[in-house]
Amino acid sequence: MSGHSKWSSIKHKKAAKDAKRGKLFSKLIKEITVAARLGGGDISGNPRLRTAVLAARGQSMPNDNIERAIKKGTGELEGAAYEEVTYEGYASGGVAVMVQALTDNRNRTVADMRRLFEKHGGNLGASGCVAWMFHKKGVILVDHDKASEERLMDVTLSAGAEDLSDTGDQYEIVTDPQAFAAVKDALDRAKIEVASAEITLVPESTTAVSGKAAQHTMALVEELEDHDDVQTVSANFDIAPEELERLSAA
Repeated sequence: MSGHSKWSSIKHKKAAKDAKRGKLFSKLIKEITVAARLGGGDISGNPRLRTAVLAARGQSMPNDNIERAIKKGTGELEGAAYEEVTYEGYASGGVAVMVQALTDNRNRTVADMRRLFEKHGGNLGASGCVAWMFHKKGVILVDHDKASEERLMDVTLSAGAEDLSDTGDQYEIVTDPQAFAAVKDALDRAKIEVASAEITLVPESTTAVSGKAAQHTMALVEELEDHDDVQTVSANFDIAPEELERLSAA
């Protein structure tokens, strides 16, 4: 089992009971706003907006918040102008890291990213230095008690899913981004509750790290994810599940 897949499970469990729920809502609202600005406010005609709204509803965001975010994106309401920025670099032990951010101040954000990478024994790299290691995929997590593996295979593979794997106490369904909505819709029709559903960057291969390197890598990933401007963090670390559990609980 890849440590990266296990981290996805841990991360979403932590998010469900996170005391910083307001920060999570802020990130979701930013993504909805930018998606509406770039592709319009019609969910049916804007796949990125639809994905963002699904993620927000998955975190029990009120519909009023979602509608206001869409109107800010379309210009019906006044709101901050965010731009998309991607940062690439290496964590301790040679782990590749991709950071996707939405910011209203590029200089502030890049300075923060450089500081965080260096603080934890890594370095911020040039554009393209690690992007080739990652592919954009839809990733859906389903708890074991919500459906059997056979049931999930029947529902998701026929809807276009690429892969289904067991991460320990959850099933991970991977899709092409274009098939993500269809697979999510199929799960909804089958009344199978999902733990999380997102389009993210998935590493092509992983780098095994342990000990101090694993500790520094996890500290970097968690601080990056906690940054106000950061939307998603993807990394190709492979940390033994028991060590990952210990580090994430620290």
